[in-house]
Formats: sequence, C-alpha cells, structure tokens
Amino acid sequence: MCDLKIEVYRMDPFIIKAIQLLLSLSLLIVLHELGHFIPAKLFKIRVEKFFLFFDVKFALFKKKIGDTTYGIGWLPLGGYVKISGMIDESMDKEQMAQPPQSWEFRSKPAWQRLIVMLGGVTVNLVLGFLIYMMVLFVWGSNYVGPDDMPRGFAVAQEFKEFGFQDGDRILEVNGEKMENSIDINRHLFMRDIKNITVLRQDGKQETIAVPENIGSRMFQEGVMQPFVPIQNAVLDSVLVDRAAAAAGLQKGDSLISLNEQEIGYWHELAPIVGANKGKEVEVVFKRGDKIMSAKVTPDDAGLIGVTSKRDFDIQTREYGLGESVKAGFDYGYWTLHDYIAQFKYVFTAKGATQVGGFGAIGGLFPDVWNWQGFWLATALISIILAFMNILPIPALDGGHVTFLMYEIITGKTPNEKFMEYAQMVGFFILIALVLFANGNDLYRWLFE
Repeated sequence: MCDLKIEVYRMDPFIIKAIQLLLSLSLLIVLHELGHFIPAKLFKIRVEKFFLFFDVKFALFKKKIGDTTYGIGWLPLGGYVKISGMIDESMDKEQMAQPPQSWEFRSKPAWQRLIVMLGGVTVNLVLGFLIYMMVLFVWGSNYVGPDDMPRGFAVAQEFKEFGFQDGDRILEVNGEKMENSIDINRHLFMRDIKNITVLRQDGKQETIAVPENIGSRMFQEGVMQPFVPIQNAVLDSVLVDRAAAAAGLQKGDSLISLNEQEIGYWHELAPIVGANKGKEVEVVFKRGDKIMSAKVTPDDAGLIGVTSKRDFDIQTREYGLGESVKAGFDYGYWTLHDYIAQFKYVFTAKGATQVGGFGAIGGLFPDVWNWQGFWLATALISIILAFMNILPIPALDGGHVTFLMYEIITGKTPNEKFMEYAQMVGFFILIALVLFANGNDLYRWLFE
C-alpha cells in the first residue's frame, strides 16, 4: 500500500491530469447517455446500442443484453446511444427506409421525443449543481476577505485611470459585500459590474464607477488580472527546465532586484521580465543570509518559470446540509452564467485562438491527485457539456431539439432527406471544431 502511494505521488503531472480527465469524461458521458436511455426505455423505444467512447470499426468490449448492445469503444471523443428509428450520427438509412415500427423513436409523439433528447443535457446540468453542493458540504469554500490581505491589491495602470490605487482592498461590488476578494478579476470580466467600493490604506472608503464595457476592454487590451495581491517577492516554486531553474534559483529565494531595478513586491517582477523577452537579465536575490546573483533569460512569453509564495490568509467557510444545497445552487448558477458570458469572446479573432480542446480541458485538473479539485473540474465540465450540447447545431442534442420544437409548433415533420443532410453538415462542423480546438492546444504546446 505504501509503495503504491509513493508511485502515485511521483507520477508525472501530465499522467495524473490525463487519468483524471479520462475518469471525469467517462463518468459524464455514461450519465449523459443514461439521460437519453432511461426516458427512451420508459416510452418503450428500443435502444440498440449504449457505448462509452466511439466504436469505429471495432469495440474494446461489447455485450448484448436484451435488445441493447452495451460496450466501450476505443476512440475517447464521446459516447452515444443508438435509438431505433432516429436519424443520428449512425446514418442508418436502411432502417429509416423501412416502414415505421411502434417501438421506434419516429413513431412516438413529439413531446416524448423531446424529453428523450433533452435527457442528456438535463442530467449534465443537474449533475453539475449536485457536485457543487457535495463539494461545499464536504470541503466548504475558501475565501480571502479584506482583512486577510492588509497590503491590498496592486492595480494595473489601466485601472488606475478609473481611480483605483495600489493598496486598495475590495469591500463591496454593486453595493453588496464581496466575500472573496480574489474573485474580483473574474467578476469584472464576466459580470455586470457598475461600481466597486474600496478601502484605502489611509482607512477611508471610496466607491468607484466602472465603465459599462469593462469586460470587453479587459479582453481586447489583455488586462485580465487588473488586481493582483501585493506579496513579498519570495519564490514558492521554480519550474523544471525553465530559465529560473537553469540559472540556479530555488524555492525560498527572496528577489532583490532585476537589471538593477529594485523589487519590493512580487507584482513588480512581471513588467521588468516582460520588457526583456529573449534578453539576459541579472537577478539579485537573497538566500538565507547570503546575497547572490544570476543571469536569467525570459522566454518569448516573458516568463522565467517561477511562482510566488502566498503571504496572505485564506479562510474556509463550512456549510451544513441545507446551506450547501442553496450555496451549491448559487455556485452552479453563476458558473453557468459566467461561461455563457465569456462565450461571446469566442467569436472574435483573438478569442478564437484561445479555444482549447482536450489539452485545455485536462488543464482544469490539479497536477497532483486531489479529490476536491477533481470534483470541481468535473462539475464545471458537466455544465459546459450541458451548454454546448444544447446549442442548435445538427448532430448535437440541441439540433434535434430545434427540429422537434419546429414540429411541435407547426405540426409538420421535417423531411427525412433534409434531416440526413443536416446531420451530415452538423457532424462535419463538430469534427472541424474538434480539430481546430485541439490544433490550438498543439500550437500553444509547441510555440508558447
């Protein structure tokens, strides 16, 4: 048992993330497909296949029980249930050419078919909310209040123009107390923030108006972290195979200056390093009682591979069962709200380059095994899947729902040939999106 724990601890972070991603997706896919499978069975619709992952040409495992073949495919891009009498990704034209049978999808009332198609999305959405409730009940939530960071925030120059100052502490947003000050950047980017009340270092409070389009301005100007906690310039970690590690910097080193520019706090590091991309920089630092120096060359992204040591307090709020239900629902609601809010940026030139595939999704998980982190990432992915699947794209659940709503409203069933072509177009759109997203991941891995 001890040897096993040691091996897991030493496992490469990439492998740990990959295992978590595979486990999370497997759970979410099976439950999503159950969301279709169960109502189909309740309405006496035959389900021919129930597969985790795609079984292109062959399956890793399959077994037929009753009318349904259950199995595991080899291509981990999703999963599916094949429902009799339905135009789906199987494109089973031979079956659709036969007279409709009473146990087929196409023979059932439109409202029953609508429930079957909404089942997967509903399960993903409810599951995400339930996981958040469970996480809050078991682990609680972490927060940093104004009193926990007495130095306040270092403020980006672009935000100083609005009236913010270095050392400000966040008290209220839109007139309501903000429990977790660290969330301020995310709220500014994704929510409707009109004003922020801050506590100055001299003890005075001031309410500052925020421009209406602040999220768009942050995105276009690349100011995604306008508020950064003021911390001492002490290294918490030095990433292997990066410039700082090559120069001999170590965890616990306290930075004194870069290129003869004094470093008093951590936030003063980034502008100097960013201004010297690809250029050698002299770093003076303190290690124990010794003053030392080294030569460091920032990479093309303006990074040297170090993280700061946190020197402010983090509090934990615990929840009873009833409290966790309400708080988990709020957490899930705002997670969905924020994801939809930032989705609009995908349709910009800059946003399209930041779309990610499996690499980006895997990055949501912690690089050491942590159940709280695993479940939080799983809940987020579940909510994302619910939203993405309900988009009105043929081949997705949302595409089928759109056609069914048309049928319910007009009383007319879309032509089967039209449905086949729509399914093909939707399938190619999805393949293109998958290739594009994972291509972005590959590009970032190779060049950033």
